[in-house]
Amino acid sequence: MTVTAPPEDGFAVTVDTVIVGGGAAGMTAALACQEARRACVILERDAVQTGSTALSAGLIPAAGSTLQAEAGIDDSAERFAADIQRKAGGEADPEVVAALTAASGPTLDWLAGTHGMPFSVVSDFDYPGHSRRRMHGLPSRAGRELVDRLRNTCTARGIDILTGAHVTTLFADAAGRVQGVGYARPDGGLETVGCDRLILACNGFGGNPEMVAAYTPEIRDALYFGHAGNTGDAIRWGEALGARMRHLGAYQGHGNVAHPHGVLVTWAVLSEGGIQVNRDGRRFWNELQGYSEAARTVIAQPGGEAYAIFDSRIASIARQFEDFRAAEAAGAIVTADTPEALAARLDLPGGALVETMVEIEGTTTCNFGRVFDPTKRLRPPYHGVRVTGALFHTQGGLDVTGTGRVRRASGGLLPNLYAVGGAACGVSGSGDDGYLSGNGLLSAVVLGRLAGAA
Repeated sequence: MTVTAPPEDGFAVTVDTVIVGGGAAGMTAALACQEARRACVILERDAVQTGSTALSAGLIPAAGSTLQAEAGIDDSAERFAADIQRKAGGEADPEVVAALTAASGPTLDWLAGTHGMPFSVVSDFDYPGHSRRRMHGLPSRAGRELVDRLRNTCTARGIDILTGAHVTTLFADAAGRVQGVGYARPDGGLETVGCDRLILACNGFGGNPEMVAAYTPEIRDALYFGHAGNTGDAIRWGEALGARMRHLGAYQGHGNVAHPHGVLVTWAVLSEGGIQVNRDGRRFWNELQGYSEAARTVIAQPGGEAYAIFDSRIASIARQFEDFRAAEAAGAIVTADTPEALAARLDLPGGALVETMVEIEGTTTCNFGRVFDPTKRLRPPYHGVRVTGALFHTQGGLDVTGTGRVRRASGGLLPNLYAVGGAACGVSGSGDDGYLSGNGLLSAVVLGRLAGAA
């Protein structure tokens, strides 16, 4: 990844906006560009667009949306912003938080209304840290559907998407103004395109083991559950241009990935009353703190694994998510009528698991600080799945404004560089415990729209 002087003979083709990365962030930015009558092109390194979004549940948090109002949910951008800062320990950039939360409801309405995407509010359970039900998802509750619908919308609207276009070079002048990019084609050919501005939507560095070890060493040995193309290109280009970086140690983990199947098991199995135990059949933390910090907590257990225990009521809620159905189909989730039988199926100490389940049955607040809802006690038949912790995507990146403009390390702004999604610093603070459910797609979709329209 290099930054070099513009070619002396210029560029054969020039557009207003070049967008590097064809995931949810890049495609949302492109739709906003077109709406603002700015010609754009998306350069996507893969043959088929997927990105980190396709590996997620595709849920977008939005406050004050029309769908919330129709569901009788009273919410506001200010309440959403307070939830973000509470989870992030006040470390998130107030300007970015205010911009994203204020634009979240209108952006969701724009996707649903203008672009006809059939979102609905997840209304049957609460996500940790959200004081209102504001997670919006498509029918499958799968990120791949969000990517597919965005791609189809961009194609129908005539937006140019070049796949198999791996951007390797930025051409910039001495003032740091990007004048174009160079990209490699699958046949080895090299091409260039000029631009008036550049939007980096190529995510973070979770797929770069060296950068993960340098910036997030506590998660370096975890399963990586993100997109392989997230290799830190935006950060390296930003450094070469003199951009300021922020919170490079921040990341989103997940402590409930079926092991060894490698399938995400929704956190609803825990937030709705389930528990996690280790190999000894014992609980080891407050499972309601959040799924991001759960990754590090689970990895610290013997063998780097744990077991999620829940019941059929919870499973019926979880089945709205495609990933959970996939875990069931793969045989990752086992069922039994008694705790003893479940322990045998999971190869756990039967006596210990029985004791653990008896303890939570009679507990209101446990010694880890978790408050148990008496209306959500576990009842037979029981379900269990062996899980591990995983790194999903990094949350630190280029320091940006509320419209995605990249800040200089020396002060001020780079002339025409924007970053969105995982390429930009998110709103999760400096570590893993500041991640609020949906922060990734909030930065991708909402900041993508703001940058595209800027």
